[in-house]
Amino acid sequence: MSRRIRLGMVGGGPGAFIGAVHRAAARLDDRYELVAAALSSDPDHSHTAAKELHIPRAYRSFTEMAAEEAKRSDRIDAVAIVTPNHTHHAIAKVFLEAGIHVICDKPLTTTLEDALDLSDTVNRTGLIFGLTHNYVGYPLVRQARAMVLAGELGEVRMIQVEYAQDWLSTPLETTGSRQADWRTDPARSGPAGCLGDIGTHAFHLACFTTGLRCTDLAADLTTFVPKRRLDDNVQLLLRFAGGAKGSLWASQVAVGNENHLQLRIYGEKAGLSWEQENPNYLRFAPLGEQPRIITRGGPGMGTTAKWATRIPAGHPEGYFEAFAQLYTDLAEQITARMEEREPDPRAMLVPGVEDGVLGVQFIIAALESARNRSAWTPMPSSTSISAITSASHSATVSQ
Repeated sequence: MSRRIRLGMVGGGPGAFIGAVHRAAARLDDRYELVAAALSSDPDHSHTAAKELHIPRAYRSFTEMAAEEAKRSDRIDAVAIVTPNHTHHAIAKVFLEAGIHVICDKPLTTTLEDALDLSDTVNRTGLIFGLTHNYVGYPLVRQARAMVLAGELGEVRMIQVEYAQDWLSTPLETTGSRQADWRTDPARSGPAGCLGDIGTHAFHLACFTTGLRCTDLAADLTTFVPKRRLDDNVQLLLRFAGGAKGSLWASQVAVGNENHLQLRIYGEKAGLSWEQENPNYLRFAPLGEQPRIITRGGPGMGTTAKWATRIPAGHPEGYFEAFAQLYTDLAEQITARMEEREPDPRAMLVPGVEDGVLGVQFIIAALESARNRSAWTPMPSSTSISAITSASHSATVSQ
């Protein structure tokens, strides 16, 4: 294309952590230009905040923004939604109906009804919808997925994933913290706390890297901090199609942990392990052999990992780069649509609306299991994981 993709943003004004992350991610590979925004639910603040960030077109509401942008010859091509969970559905739907591609923070929605409605809208409009489960943007997460799908581990037997934080170990929501306030408020966060905030990341990572569908789960949800309205610790057992077993632990009250996301996959022939706080190394342990370390940018990486790598080995890449990879992949999809060509298959690993539906189904099943004293509870049989594995299999073959 002869120009950058024109991007709009809803939410994420000055001082909002995730809004700044999205803006940095969009800029990193120079594929987007942020030209329009409605950054706050307060109309006056929304307009002022956009001006503070030097965004040319400032709107007082997302509805005004969608309606006005749809009329312009230089309209935005895509919108990034970085608002609290309960607003995702309404915002995404109005922009999809205006013919604008959507990049949405997770979880997709707070109800299954809204999630399915967005899925139907995406399918009806044919527009591109990206969900920012950003951890799948790490090169060595994609390397792990390629190795599993290529059979290097043999049949997968066990999956262990944990996401441990400690930032909510005290009642931070009572101190004026905006991040803690909305994340512990059922009206804005939805019916799940830690489960929806970071548990969905862990669940998606397990499914993404293995290509397996979760069939049943048993969940134990706990609220340790007194008077907190949502869960802050989650422990689950998982059963996957084909017989693999899994365990998932997500906690925001695990004192001593900052952002400890760890994945371990064990097959009949080998095991893999990866940690988000040390993301440039993937440990591969074939049965009966000395374990080896695959480094980001080093020998042994496949094409999907190289696609998501920007600098040589030894120069650390991290959170911003992984987040930016989803934006870059979506830029390739959007550009290919404009140029009437097929996108590079390596850019097709971005989570989409069906992954969002799966995440909401996961939350609902876990809540139901917890209400029934951790009884085994079936997951819906239809997922996007098998679809994405089939659609993008050509992107996983070279090691």
